[in-house]
Amino acid sequence: MIYEKKKIALVGNQNSGKTTLFNLLTGMNQKIGNWPGVTIERKSGKLKGTDIEIVDLPGIYSLSPYSSEEDVSRKFVLDEKPELIVNIIDATSIERSLYLTTQLLELDVNVVIALNMADIMEKKGVIIDIEKLSEKLGVNVVKISALKKDGIENLIESIKQNIGKSREKHNIFDEDIEQQIQNVEKLVKISNKRFVAIKMLERDKEIAKSLSEPVFDAIAAVEIYFNTDAEEGFANGRYAYIEKLKKQTVKIVAMKQTVTDKLDKIFLNKWAALPIFAGIMFLIYYLSVGVVGSLTVDGVGELIDMFSEWFGATLGVWGASEWAVSLVVDGIVGGVGAVLGFVPQLIILFLFLALLETTGYMSRIAFLLDRIFKKFGLSGKSLIPFIVGSGCSVPGIMASRTIENQSERQMTVVLTPFVPCGAKLPIIALFAGYFFPATSGLVSASIYFFAIAIILLVAILLKKFIFKGESASFISELPDYKIPSPRYVFRDVAEKTGAFIAKAGTIILFCSVVIWALGSFDWSFEYGVPIEQSMLASIGNAFAWLFYPMLGEWSWGATVSAIQGLVAKEQVVSSMEVIAGLSEGAGGDIFAEGIFSFFTGASAYAFMVFNLFSAPCFAAIGAMKREFGSTKKTLLTVGFQTGLAFILAYIVFGIGHLFEVIL
Repeated sequence: MIYEKKKIALVGNQNSGKTTLFNLLTGMNQKIGNWPGVTIERKSGKLKGTDIEIVDLPGIYSLSPYSSEEDVSRKFVLDEKPELIVNIIDATSIERSLYLTTQLLELDVNVVIALNMADIMEKKGVIIDIEKLSEKLGVNVVKISALKKDGIENLIESIKQNIGKSREKHNIFDEDIEQQIQNVEKLVKISNKRFVAIKMLERDKEIAKSLSEPVFDAIAAVEIYFNTDAEEGFANGRYAYIEKLKKQTVKIVAMKQTVTDKLDKIFLNKWAALPIFAGIMFLIYYLSVGVVGSLTVDGVGELIDMFSEWFGATLGVWGASEWAVSLVVDGIVGGVGAVLGFVPQLIILFLFLALLETTGYMSRIAFLLDRIFKKFGLSGKSLIPFIVGSGCSVPGIMASRTIENQSERQMTVVLTPFVPCGAKLPIIALFAGYFFPATSGLVSASIYFFAIAIILLVAILLKKFIFKGESASFISELPDYKIPSPRYVFRDVAEKTGAFIAKAGTIILFCSVVIWALGSFDWSFEYGVPIEQSMLASIGNAFAWLFYPMLGEWSWGATVSAIQGLVAKEQVVSSMEVIAGLSEGAGGDIFAEGIFSFFTGASAYAFMVFNLFSAPCFAAIGAMKREFGSTKKTLLTVGFQTGLAFILAYIVFGIGHLFEVIL
């Protein structure tokens, strides 16, 4: 058989193993780009050993255009007319997966079903009768394990045999409903008549733009029969069919209680789940910022100070000028070293986050908080970007693409930068460790929970006044608990730590040199002037009034450092180190007698709050622009985030200062 110019679509739910299967079917012969008009990734490749093109459609749960992913997938199967659809079904969540299957079977395209992870269900005593399932659906069903690479050759052979073939129509609704579908089908002048007819009856916003009187009559008849609106009625009808199909094809041999079942009785317990989650997050920050982290930072800081003194003395012996020594010691080593000193704490934070992900606990957190988040206009899906954002806001913002509901997705983009990311950890660690030495872990954890509280409160306001509409439903398959893979954990921690160090060696280095230059010269470019007369001080003084209500002091130094956080949040600490080094009396200690010695517990906490909620770094702002697709929305978001940061910092300082006065 000749396969030239044949095209097939790979369709399935998110987290069904679709991407793994795509890689197995195509090998390394893949092309990656974006779908026209959207930022969703498009992957295509050639089926191994043939010229058949496989297009990996975005993970979806239905062919209703509720999300950009579903819209892309539907347009592809309707407009580009593939010769075959390979529908990958997750056997561990077969009811959810078959909902999409019932819609695919309404198209004028042959379907081959790849039943993935059936081996996992068999271990739990759940047997799926493949032959009967194939008979009832009227399509070829192939049992595979994408992870173990089992059944892939059988699937490839089935694809070759079924591509381009026609099949019988598949009716799943009651006779009265099928009659109304047939009545509308007669009015449809394009291909995929059954699919289009049902969408017209559901009043689909894209397909049912203008309806004739016979269609309205059919809609009325359908809604009377279902005793609800047609869309909900058809959904209920699909699930009724799926339930019947399950009884015919799925057999429970023996339900064995697995280790996962036993652990879920603890971690998903109605009363204990939230306290356990709070305890885990507290422990992460207590260890990374408190006990273990502070010890490692102190050690690294001493090494950097020793290197700085030795290198400065060496440059002096070599005859380097005073400004050159200052540039290297105060600007480069001081600025970059101040950030690198927190690498051990970041490694501990990244390690714990990787363990949460690889053990399967992260998915349970999303499931657990879904009900709570819904009350605030979000869903459990929003938690995934928040958790990813704990490492870095950029991938966290990009992770919002998994959210189907557009309003909820944009809300998540706005709120994700509020999560304490790895770049903000140096600020939290520095201030918590210095001003709250006995309770640094508790204080740093309080910042995390304060962020969650503000995220939920802001979500209410955004939902009420800006992003109106219903929250998306959250469907997620909970994976089995696993022993973390040392290789994956090491790679994940190494990649994130490497990215942080790379930023320190590029952006932070450049900004530190700029801060040193502005702090070492006045506007007539005279070197060695007191830092209070420098260009940097005059720039800071122009904006210091904004920060006075949160600091209780007029501080151009803290102002400049906070503004530098727009470039990179790590630069806040780096700038403070450079400014302290250039000012007299710093003695190598940022908060020693000198330019930052005015900080109190109240102003320190307020300063942490401002840097937590103010607009994120330039890279994250760029990610927001890509997700919004609008410069105007991005600028409004940046203004909103920064304005909120000022308000919260003012309030925190006012309350904290009041307690300081009373006590």
